[in-house]
Amino acid sequence: MEAVKRLYRDANSDIVIHLAARVGGIGANLANPGKFYYDNLMMGVQMMEVGRQVGVEKFVAIGTICAYPKFTPIPFKEEDLWNGYPEETNAPYGLAKKMLLVQAQAYRQQYGFNAIYLLPVNLYGPRDNFNPESSHVIPALIKKCVDAISKPQSSILQPLTISVWGTGKATREFLYVEDCAEAIVLATERYNKPDPINLGAGFEISIKDLVELIVKLAGFKGRITWDTSKPDGQPRRMLDTSRAEKEFGFRTMTSFEKGLKKTIEWYKDKK
Repeated sequence: MEAVKRLYRDANSDIVIHLAARVGGIGANLANPGKFYYDNLMMGVQMMEVGRQVGVEKFVAIGTICAYPKFTPIPFKEEDLWNGYPEETNAPYGLAKKMLLVQAQAYRQQYGFNAIYLLPVNLYGPRDNFNPESSHVIPALIKKCVDAISKPQSSILQPLTISVWGTGKATREFLYVEDCAEAIVLATERYNKPDPINLGAGFEISIKDLVELIVKLAGFKGRITWDTSKPDGQPRRMLDTSRAEKEFGFRTMTSFEKGLKKTIEWYKDKK
């Protein structure tokens, strides 16, 4: 709380866009459910409360796709947000971030505080987190492919192999990071209502197809094995993005393949 108060005092801001989070992929969520719950809950609650106290003009809270129920009908509509419990592996994180919506609506009702809540789908792009302990699926796969290619191949009898979690049947939707940044700016400028808003690209791809696409774009020629002892996570994900387009004119501009190519090239250059 002292750090939050100091931040507001030093920054003296009119608008706050709360992007901070303790976050990671399925493995990180399984290993840190308590930490992910507490840290995300407290940083959000305190940022909004002190923002209200000091009288910021607007608070933009960034939620998470993990807030949706495990078996939400496709495409996910904002009205479905409370129709069930989130997928178990990321429920503590998802529920902690979901409390920002409750707080934003309660503060708007009681204090007239202008807080909005945005729900971005899975993000990817240059400068992503490529740490294998905490990364999400796209940077994890890119790292595995590029790192495997760069290793000297010791024998033709030992072909390059990468291991992927789960069955490959789960589906995901991905939004390029620059498109998401544009959506957040548009919402900050133009949206002032209590209802949550999805930010997404409006497509669905299976993890199996995702792996095949990244393997092709990265130039990996080896073998893929599936570790089915590991969880798939939420069975399906795809957002209804019509509200964002209607309310502040957002539509994604970057094709998935183009975004992946940019991300792969960035990682290769950095490596």
